Amino acid sequence: MGEPLNFDAIEEARRRWSKMWPNSARSMAAAVSIMRAEQIVLNTIDTALRPFGLTWARYEALVLLSFTRTGTLPMGKMGERLMIHPTSVTNIINRLEQDGFVERISDPSDRRTRLTRITDSGRELAAKASVAVDEVKFGMGSLGDSKQEAIIDQIRDFRLSVNDFRPED
Repeated sequence: MGEPLNFDAIEEARRRWSKMWPNSARSMAAAVSIMRAEQIVLNTIDTALRPFGLTWARYEALVLLSFTRTGTLPMGKMGERLMIHPTSVTNIINRLEQDGFVERISDPSDRRTRLTRITDSGRELAAKASVAVDEVKFGMGSLGDSKQEAIIDQIRDFRLSVNDFRPED
């Protein structure tokens, strides 16, 4: 990731932003903090996955399929669960299929539907890559359990406030 800065760039941006737009400086700093944290986490995970020839997106698709009872899902359902655009799912699956980690099959209950199925080599790769991701604690290992729980709770509250999902009763 390179050398650390000698100052907090986000706090400096907040200070400058507050001179022109004081009412939104806190919101800007919060949003940019989340985006920077995402960059740090993804960089850590991608570094752990690189030896396996995987990106986060490809890894996530393999793990999702490995979590299913049958190892199969329709691509539309994969997009919903991964929270990505259908075109992105297609690109991910195309690449995984080229590498032999998934295959497309007809749905036995509806021949019009195509399913994506994880192969044995895909399951093996997902398991090995999961060990590497676990070792870096998804890039969050520098924070203790209580801080991680606080982040989860705060972001869940934000997600609820913007109707990202319906909570279970």
